[in-house]
Amino acid sequence: MTAGRARIYDAVALFIVVLVIVVDQWTKSLVVAHMSPPGSGNTIPLIGRYLVLDYIQNSGAAFGVFANQAVLVVFIAVAICVVAYLYIRILNSGPLIYKIVFGMIIGGALGNLIDRFHNGGVVTDFISFRIPEINYYFAVFNVADACISVGVVLLFVLVLFSGFRHEKKEDASSLQSATPTRTTSGSLRTTEQDAKH
Repeated sequence: MTAGRARIYDAVALFIVVLVIVVDQWTKSLVVAHMSPPGSGNTIPLIGRYLVLDYIQNSGAAFGVFANQAVLVVFIAVAICVVAYLYIRILNSGPLIYKIVFGMIIGGALGNLIDRFHNGGVVTDFISFRIPEINYYFAVFNVADACISVGVVLLFVLVLFSGFRHEKKEDASSLQSATPTRTTSGSLRTTEQDAKH
């Protein structure tokens, strides 16, 4: 990969970070302006009764987990360190898809962090997925939560499949090195034996 292309990929990652933060903060401001107060039960249907806007304030992390503030601070600090370390390892290198994924995760984390600082430790959540017929109600979340979750899943899939491809390449190279070749006398021997001779 050329240095110019690598810098373009890093610029794309930065653009994704900024885009996620802007969209996240914009949607949260709209919800606060038009659906206050939080927890009032004032909902706006998006897809029937299954996907609705329902404004609540969340003192925990994504999807309401880690309500304990001390545990939450440690969790966020560790997560940011891990993501920063992984991104630094592919700075000025690495495929575009990894840059996009890291941009989504970092943008989502910063979006919620900005919200937490701005609102005294709470985050604005408003997207609610539910199936009332079976009494199923998923945790209320926001754009930042969605970007973090999708980014983490994509990162896991990318790492998993890149590992599989690496193993397949190693298997193919080992099979190729053991492929028999015919000598001038008509007998067969492997290319490993050729290397010894």
